[in-house]
Amino acid sequence: MPINITMPALSPTMEEGTLAKWLVKEGDTVKSGMIIAEIETDKATMEVEAVDEGKVGKIMVPAGTEGVKVNAVIAVLLEEGESVGDVKAPIVAPLKVEAVPAPKPVAPVSNPTFNPVTPAKAGAQSSVAVLDPGFRRDDRIVGERIIASPLAKRIAFNKGIDLKALKGSGPHGRIIRRDVESARPGAAQPAQGGAPMMADGLILPQILDDRVYAPDTYELKPLDGMRKTVARRLTQSFMQVPHFPLNIDITLDNLLESRAAINAAAPKDVKISVNDLLIKAAALALIDESDCNASYTDKGIAYHKHANISVAVAVEGGLITPVIFKAEGKGLAEISEEMKDLATRARERRLKPQEYMGGTFSISNLGMFGIKSFASIINPPEGMILSVGAGEKRAVVDETGAIVARTVMSVTLTCDHRVIGGAEGAKWLAAFKRYVETPEAMLL
Repeated sequence: MPINITMPALSPTMEEGTLAKWLVKEGDTVKSGMIIAEIETDKATMEVEAVDEGKVGKIMVPAGTEGVKVNAVIAVLLEEGESVGDVKAPIVAPLKVEAVPAPKPVAPVSNPTFNPVTPAKAGAQSSVAVLDPGFRRDDRIVGERIIASPLAKRIAFNKGIDLKALKGSGPHGRIIRRDVESARPGAAQPAQGGAPMMADGLILPQILDDRVYAPDTYELKPLDGMRKTVARRLTQSFMQVPHFPLNIDITLDNLLESRAAINAAAPKDVKISVNDLLIKAAALALIDESDCNASYTDKGIAYHKHANISVAVAVEGGLITPVIFKAEGKGLAEISEEMKDLATRARERRLKPQEYMGGTFSISNLGMFGIKSFASIINPPEGMILSVGAGEKRAVVDETGAIVARTVMSVTLTCDHRVIGGAEGAKWLAAFKRYVETPEAMLL
């Protein structure tokens, strides 16, 4: 019997991916453990290994296909004695459909854009039947009832056409597809005060509306999986996580002198960066102020035993945060070597899921771009993220009252207020500053 090869789930949060490349073709013989394809997720490009032996009978999903759902059949293997003729449509689990009760009659209200239905999200192996996205209250009950087919409503919604302005040519005056397709966009009544909404309730900007930007004035580049995921998660974080920033200035002169001395004494292939020292300082501060090494969950607050430092790395199409695990116990040379490897493979989208998941704290450093100060969005489920600005020469009043030049860096700590209070965040910043300004303390 033919064997289905399905789209693997390469991380716990993966719902779909892009089948970037096939490394085998129909008719090839594969063995268990052989690399047969490359899959692009929102974070990385991963290799797919065959788990069964056989001959590739049919490739069901061509290379370059985006939005392939997890567990979808992407190819079929033939066992000995089977032929391509034995390959039939792949059997997939039946979709679980949950019917949505018909809306009860409701008296007209003064708000015609009220949307009575919140679309439900579908899981990887289930689907929920919901009302058409073009459905709005004014399509059914505003004065006289508007009768239109679901397809006509969808087209009208996408084109910005007011159904009340149309005359239907279908049975009993029903508005059908040809009525909407032949109509010109008019004064539409978009939901939520002028912008269409995604299934998760987020408002979409109407950039593609010809009334805002003419079609020939911009070039549209489709979103890849990474940008879609980053946009969704950061929007949810910014809207759903109550957060607050804490700012502090830190003198870097001692740290820079220590770094120069360490690099002078280190082997030629070892070069410690300022960021490596900041990772170590952040990890030690998390151990000192363990109340801050925490994550909010629905079941309670998770206090982590180790400082797993996520470091933001800019890649084409977004960013990714590879993790230095148990950074509190690693030496500077080990942190440096590990960070260089992770950053290189991150830019190539070659990280494994376990290398960018499981962080307890994040660092984002834009100092190399000359940014003096900024505040990052929290990377859930982590409780804090540190934004590092550029080190620059500033006039500082020293202990004797004299004005001297010092290298000063501004940092901003963004905290999840469900987990971290202002006092706890301030204590962590004080510990971090102590390690940075007296780097020899990291060796104790």
